[in-house]
Order: sequence, then C-alpha cells, then structure tokens
Amino acid sequence: MAGETVITVVGNLTDDPELRFTPSGAAVANFTVASTPRVMDAKTNEWKDGDALFLRCSIWRQAAENVAESLTRGMRVIVSGRLRQRSYETKEGEKRTVVELEVEEIGPSLKYATAKVVKADREKAGANGGGWGNGGGPTQSGQQAYQQARSGQQGDPWAASATGWGSSEQAPF
Repeated sequence: MAGETVITVVGNLTDDPELRFTPSGAAVANFTVASTPRVMDAKTNEWKDGDALFLRCSIWRQAAENVAESLTRGMRVIVSGRLRQRSYETKEGEKRTVVELEVEEIGPSLKYATAKVVKADREKAGANGGGWGNGGGPTQSGQQAYQQARSGQQGDPWAASATGWGSSEQAPF
C-alpha cells in the first residue's frame, strides 16, 4: 500500500451496483461513476459541463454487500480508492487495457441529499472476510469483552468500565 496514490471521485452512479459472488463466496460489487466537472466558458462567462469521466469501480466483501443494498442509480457518491490498470484480450484477439478504481471507501454525497446510516452487523461482516474481526478491528473475543464491559452502562457511553482504563478516572486521551 505504501507509495500507491489514492484518489477521490465525486459523481453519480450510472446504474445500480451489480453484486456477484466468487466461487469461494467473496462478494464483489461493480459499478460506474460518472463525474462531470463544471468549467467556466471564458467567451460567454457562464458555467458549462466539461468532459464527463466514466470510471468503472469495484469493491469487495461486506462493503460490496453494503453498497449493493444502499446505493442506487443516479445517486451522487463520493468514492475513494486506487487506480488499477488491467489488460485483456477480446474474443477477436484484440488487446485492450482499462483503468479501474479499486474502491476503499464509498458513501452518498450529502451536498444535495440526506442519508440515515445504519451500522452493519459486525459479526456477519467478520464471517464474510470484511469489516471488524478481519484485521484492524477487535477480534470476536475482544468484541464480546467490550459488550460485557458496557452492559451496565447503557445510559452513559463515555463512562469508564471496571475493565477499561485502569484505576485512574481520566480517559487516556
């Protein structure tokens, strides 16, 4: 990941995301984002649409399922990821090269819309190889310990638990 350039594209989905599963069961969602910049026409002193960019994107695992369930054609989205170049040969034997976006993060743009976020079930996400419990997040036993420590503190999410920061009353930050 070091040395790779991450780009962010804001645009509209040209169609509903297409969700598929690999033979091993990993989910992948493919979609296209159309991004059209606004440019100032110096002759007329008016804003006009520039040349549209149509960028093919893919996202994997639990995030792919979340995208397929949450996003639809026409929605304005913010997509962040890495460009990947892929070469292939057509049925006629012609060699082709495409540039696609390998998506890390995606969400609806709130510039012209509102959204309500519902957290995905982390246990389910871990079972599919994405989300919590698959590197970077707490393991299942860590999640259980966290939930047990919070069980008596439903009204105060900032309260320190007995298994939390130690004997001090201060937060570690």
